[in-house]
Amino acid sequence: MELLQFTSSPLLHGSSKFINSPEFYKSKLSNLKKPPTTTFRCCNHPNKTSHFANSKAFENVTKNLVIRASKSAELETAVIKKPQSQRFQVSKGYPTPFGATLRDGGVNFSIFSSNAVSATLCLITLSDLQENKVTEEIALDSFANKTGDVWHVFLKGDFKDMLYGYKFDGKFSPQEGHYFDPTKIVLDPYAKAVISRAQFGVLGPDENCWPQMACLVPTPEDEFDWEGDLPLKYPQRDLIIYEVHVRGFTRHESSKSEHPGTYLGVVEKLDHLKDLGINCLELMPCHEFNELEYFSYNSVLGDYKVNFWGYSTINYFSPMIRYSSAGIRNCGHDAINEFKLLVKEAHKRGIEVVMDVVFNHTVEGNDKGPILSFRGVDNSVYYMLAPKGEFYNYSGCGNTFNCNHPVVRQFIVDCLRYWVTEMHVDGFRFDLASIMTRGSSLWDSVNVYGIPIEGDLLTTGTPLRSPPLIDLISNDPILRGVKLIAEAWDTGGLYQVGIFPHWGIWSEWNGKYRDIVRQFIKGTDGFAGAFAECLCGSPNLYQGVPMISMGDEYGHTKGGNNNTYCHDNDVNLCTLLISGTLLTHECESLGLSDFPTADRLQWHGHAPGLPDWSDKSRFVAFTLIDSVKGEIYVAFNASHLPVIISLPKRPGYRWEPLVDTSKPEPFDFLSSDLPAKEIAIKQYAPFLDANLYPMLSYSSIILLLSPDENA
Repeated sequence: MELLQFTSSPLLHGSSKFINSPEFYKSKLSNLKKPPTTTFRCCNHPNKTSHFANSKAFENVTKNLVIRASKSAELETAVIKKPQSQRFQVSKGYPTPFGATLRDGGVNFSIFSSNAVSATLCLITLSDLQENKVTEEIALDSFANKTGDVWHVFLKGDFKDMLYGYKFDGKFSPQEGHYFDPTKIVLDPYAKAVISRAQFGVLGPDENCWPQMACLVPTPEDEFDWEGDLPLKYPQRDLIIYEVHVRGFTRHESSKSEHPGTYLGVVEKLDHLKDLGINCLELMPCHEFNELEYFSYNSVLGDYKVNFWGYSTINYFSPMIRYSSAGIRNCGHDAINEFKLLVKEAHKRGIEVVMDVVFNHTVEGNDKGPILSFRGVDNSVYYMLAPKGEFYNYSGCGNTFNCNHPVVRQFIVDCLRYWVTEMHVDGFRFDLASIMTRGSSLWDSVNVYGIPIEGDLLTTGTPLRSPPLIDLISNDPILRGVKLIAEAWDTGGLYQVGIFPHWGIWSEWNGKYRDIVRQFIKGTDGFAGAFAECLCGSPNLYQGVPMISMGDEYGHTKGGNNNTYCHDNDVNLCTLLISGTLLTHECESLGLSDFPTADRLQWHGHAPGLPDWSDKSRFVAFTLIDSVKGEIYVAFNASHLPVIISLPKRPGYRWEPLVDTSKPEPFDFLSSDLPAKEIAIKQYAPFLDANLYPMLSYSSIILLLSPDENA
C-alpha cells in the first residue's frame, strides 16, 4: 500500500463541474461488486470513504480526472494498492530506457503515452498467443507506475517463452486524433522482435491476415558471438552498392539455396557478390511488416498479391521474422541472430550492409486502418494530423509519421542507434526522406527550440530549413559516422534532389539520373544530352556512387513494370545467378573520383567526333582514356532501328567487343574465361576490319582496344 497526496477541487473531464464530495466517487463505483481493496479518503469529509474493488477500477476513475491546483485547494490523500501478479514479483519500475530491458535480475517495461488514462501490461505465452489468449494482465497504477508521460513496471520471474503487449484506455475520438481501445493489445514501439505468423505468405488461424501479434521479452541468454566484428568504414566514393531483396534473392529454385528466401540464403550467396566486386549491400525493408496486407487473388498471373517489397512497417526495431529460417522459434531470438549473422558474414567478405528504412509512414494507414501499435499507444503524437484529426498523407500510403515531434524524432534516433550498435549495420537509406524535413503536427518554435522566433508562422507539414530530426541525426556521435542516404522527395510534391539539408554528411538517391536514363533508354524525345550528363556523374548536381539493382548483373527484366511491390513470383525473384567481375574494377575510368573532362572524354555519334544532341537523337557514344585498358568505347542505341556505327581510328590498334547486350548469354559478355571467346570475336571480324560495328535496337556495347597484329 502507498500513501499519495494531490490537490482537491479536480475538474470532471469534459465538464466544468467541480468534484468536492464523496458522493461523486460513490456514483462511479455503483456497479462494482468485488470486495474493496483500495480506499480513497476525502479531506473535506474525513469520516467518509469511497471504496474501489481493485486498483484498476481506481485507476479508471482517477485517470478521467483533470487535476488542477489552486491557492485555495485542499490536500487530499489516496491510498493505492500496487499492481499484483500471480507469476511475477512486481515493483514500480523505471521510466528509462523505453522498451523491455534486462535489469537487476528482472525485466523493466517502459512505454510513452501522454494521452492514455490507463495502461495494462499483457503477458502472453507463445502457446496462448496462437490461441489468441492473454496469459496475465498487470494493470499499471497511474501514481506508482507512471513518471510524467511514461508508464513503467519492473518484473522478476520466469519469462521463458513469454511475450508481451499493452492495452491502453482513453478517448476514442478520431476528430481529436485519439484512437484508444482497451480491447486491443498493441505492440510496444520499442519492441525488439514481433511474433505472429511463422511463415511468409501463410494465413493465420481461420485464414486471418492479421492475427494477434506480441513483443519479444529479453532474456539473459540473448548472446551473439560477433567474433570481433568492426565497421568497415569505406569512403562513400568507393562504394559499389547492390540493392537486394532478402526473399527475392534466393527464393527461386535455381539458387539451390539450403535456406531459400531468408537471411541465411543471402549469406550463402555473399561470395557471388564479392566476386562481382560488390562492397555494399542495400537491403530492401527488413523491418517487421505484414506481407498479407494486400492479400487478394491476381487473376492475371493466377496467384495472390502480397506486400512483397515491405514498405509498410509494423515495428522499426524488429527484423522481419518471416525472412528468417527460424521463424518464431525461440520467440524471435533466433531470427535476430540470423540477421546479425548476415551482417557479420558480409563484413568478413569486405561488404558493408545498409538498410532501407521507412520512417515516413506505417502499416496502420488512414482512419480506416488497423490499430496495431502507434495508433493505439498515442495516435496524435506519432502521426501528422490536421486540426480535425484527419491524417496528412505526404507518403501516399494513408498516414505520415510525425517525424519532427520531440518524442518521435528521439524514437527514430534511438532506433537507428540500435541497428548500428546492436546489429552492426553500416548505414541507412531513408525512403521518402523529404517527409523527415516537414514540420510536425505540434510544430512551433517554442515546442522545438524552447523560445519563440519572430515571424514564425509555420504550419503542419511545412518544409523546414533546419529540420530538428535531420539535425539530431547529423550531429549524433554514433550516427554521423555511418552512411546516410536520402531519397530526397515525397508524394506530397516536396522534391529536394540536390538541395536536401545534408549537414555535409548525407548523400542522396539521384532520382533525376534514374528518370532521365529511363526516358532515354525507352526512346523518349529530347533526352540524349541529359543522358550524356548522367553518364558523367550528374556534375550539375553532385559526384555519383553506382548502385546496382538485384539481377542487373545478368540482365533481369521486369517487363517494363517499375512498381512490382505486390508480386511474389519470377517478376521479383533473382534467377540463374552468374559469376563475373564488375567492369568498374577492370576499368579505372569507370570509377573516377572526379568528373571526367575533355582530356580523357570524347563524345561520338554514328561517326567519330560527331555527337547528335538533337531532340530526335536516340544514340549516345563516347570514348574514355583508361590507365588500365588504354581506352574504352561505350555506345547506347535507344532507337527501334539497328544501326552500323563508325569507330574512332586508333593506328596500331583495333577495337574488340567486351559487352553487347543484344547477344544471347553467355556471349553478351566476352569475359576472359569464356571458352568460345575467340570464336565469338572472329564473328565480328568483317565489321571490325573496316572499323565498323553493327548495333541492334535498344542495345549497348563496350569495346576495348587491343594491339593490331596486322598493322
